[in-house]
Order: sequence, then C-alpha cells, then structure tokens
Amino acid sequence: MNRQRRCVAIERLPKRERQQRLTQAIEQNPFITDEELMKMFQVSIQTIRLDRLELGIPELRERIKHMAEKTYDQVRSLPIHEVIGDVIDLQLDKSGISMFEIREEHVFSRNQIARGHHIFSQANSLAVAVINDEIALTASADIRFLRSVKLGEKCIAKAYVRSISKGKAKVEVFTYVGDEVVFQGNFIIFHSKTKSRSEGGYMDADSD
Repeated sequence: MNRQRRCVAIERLPKRERQQRLTQAIEQNPFITDEELMKMFQVSIQTIRLDRLELGIPELRERIKHMAEKTYDQVRSLPIHEVIGDVIDLQLDKSGISMFEIREEHVFSRNQIARGHHIFSQANSLAVAVINDEIALTASADIRFLRSVKLGEKCIAKAYVRSISKGKAKVEVFTYVGDEVVFQGNFIIFHSKTKSRSEGGYMDADSD
C-alpha cells in the first residue's frame, strides 16, 4: 500500500520538479538508463527522452563517451580494444573504472544469465590496464561471484591498486550492478617495474 502511494506521488510530480529530480538522478549515477529512469518516475520512455532533450542531457552512450574523453591517463599495458568494457576513468597505478553491458552474446540462452567468464574478464582486464607498465600480466586471482548478472544489466567495475612492489602489484576490483556488488576479485599482477610504491610516492624496491 505504501509503495503504491509512493508511485502515485512520483507519477503526479509537476514537470519542473520531475526534471529537477531527473537531473539529480543522472548526476548521482551517470550510468543510469532511460528505462531505469522510466521506472523510477513512473512515466513513459518518451517522457524521459523529452525531458532529457529539454534539459540538454545526452543519452547514456554519449554520457559514457564524454566521461571517457575526460580520462586522465591512457592504458599502457595492453591495447585499449582488449580491455573488456568501456574504460570510463583511469589513473595509472591508482584506480580505474569500466562499464560493460550484458548483451545476448554474453548470456546463457536458457536463462538469460551472464556467463561468468565475461564478468571475470572485465575485472581482470581492468586490473591489468590500471598498471603503468607496458608489461603487465595476471599472476593469480582470488575471486567471488556474489550474484548472477542478467541480460541488459550494466556492470560497473572499479579497480584499486592496493600496493606495488618490485615486479608485483596487488589490485582489488569490485563490480557493481546499480549499488549492489556482484563480483569481487583480488589480483596479483606481474610487471617489469623496479620501483615500489610507498605512501609518499615511489621508492627503490631494494632500498631500506
């Protein structure tokens, strides 16, 4: 009953207020789709698209492209087309974000659930891409699949470099669908660096 009241309240929002909330929703989550906004505001997909048009807000693919253009660093460890998903942000040796949309070719036909190796590949390639070295290879991975991912869902992978020592880096990756963590991985990445990262920057790995 309470849920029905909330839906009615949202549906009856004045246009100006709905557009203000739509703008806020996209600012908080640039990856949100028109379909998700449609459900959030209980209006038609045409209404959402008209609202975006009036507000000058581009569609999801254009927003992603714009975010990618603002990426600070370029991938060094592998060709960009070999990174699974769209790289949205990259700060080498620090962190990275990519987005991967689950499509027909990524799922089991009988249940529309994504094949696990696609989810892993997104996280693994991002863990390699975030390393500032032309040679970076996955040595080991400790992974957990926390829930199934379905057709049409968008996986947002976030990688964090936890430490870098001579020849080895530890990278942690969390993959989200919305606000829910669906995958977690701890990767050991081999690289050719001869330096270690300390709290204040980099230092010789062999120094005291």
